[in-house]
Amino acid sequence: MSPADAPIPPIRCYDAARVLAPQRAGIEAAIADVLDSGRFILGAAVERFECEFADHCGRAHAIGVASGSDALELALRALDVGPGDSVVTVANAGGYATHAIRACGARPLYAEVDPATLLLDPVALALLLTQRPRALVLTHLYGRLADVGTVATICAAHGIALVEDCAQAHGARRGGRHAGSFGALGCFSFYPTKNLGALGDGGALVTNDAALAARLRALRQYGWIGKYRVEVGGGRNSRLDELQAAILSVRLRSLDADNAKRRAIIRAYDDALAGCKARPLPGRGGEDDVGHQYVVRCADRNALRAHLAGVGIDSEVHYPVPDHLQPAWRMSLPQMQLPYTERACAEVLSLPCHPALTDVEVRRVIAAVRAHG
Repeated sequence: MSPADAPIPPIRCYDAARVLAPQRAGIEAAIADVLDSGRFILGAAVERFECEFADHCGRAHAIGVASGSDALELALRALDVGPGDSVVTVANAGGYATHAIRACGARPLYAEVDPATLLLDPVALALLLTQRPRALVLTHLYGRLADVGTVATICAAHGIALVEDCAQAHGARRGGRHAGSFGALGCFSFYPTKNLGALGDGGALVTNDAALAARLRALRQYGWIGKYRVEVGGGRNSRLDELQAAILSVRLRSLDADNAKRRAIIRAYDDALAGCKARPLPGRGGEDDVGHQYVVRCADRNALRAHLAGVGIDSEVHYPVPDHLQPAWRMSLPQMQLPYTERACAEVLSLPCHPALTDVEVRRVIAAVRAHG
């Protein structure tokens, strides 16, 4: 077979082996250090990463937990959210906040999204204030910060606890402040495909509140204050393990550079896809956007996705079913209509966007999308 006849390799939405390749030696050394230490739970590697990550986020405290989902739930529990309370969130972000809210026995209130950014609309939040929500989970979707300044002002004026869902926004900044530094608590996921990903599940919370930090450290380990002494109700086993913490310390060193590569891909896509049937979300690629996903909207999404697959290009849908229409939840919710949310979930499509993409691959994706129309 001649080189011209060789099959063209597929372009994946996320290519773990290639993304990790520049850091592999450091990761392997970090794993070896943990193995040599003989300490695998809440040891020196977790303490080191918590200090490094708190410093990166500009917060006084970071608390490592087992997953981003646990981070959201424990955040609400630390704020004493429970049965009889309501919590505002959006319905187009994969259901993770809804899971956490319902796990606490609280009721989700869904705010409509801005039809352009697909992030929470502060005007829609204001319409829910008569229902006296206890807290708000604000998701920085696709890697872009929501209008967190406006939302934080509204929350402060009405005594609403602000929890930032930063699972897709590691390293995003606005006005010199990082994702996770605007609310009472910032929650992060380190799922492998995140901008700062582990080699398994992991999560963390960040805060400047020492009392909240102490409460969270108890909640992540059975509610213990001192070994085997349960003093905080609602605790569980949710600990970031030493191996993942050591890996994350290595990967944190490359986060800003990797985010810069993602922003460059966003700008290349935006410039080339203007006027296509697949419409880019506006205003992306700034410092407040770390390009976790590059999302277009397309009325014939399924046809575009099939076209891309036919030329070896992966795509994903983040996310196809809004929370208020999920089969497991819709019967327990009052009937509601969120037209902007529902239309977005029917149209969004994520194109490949990760720091290992080459310029050639980006051009292949652009050519394929433009060929669709």
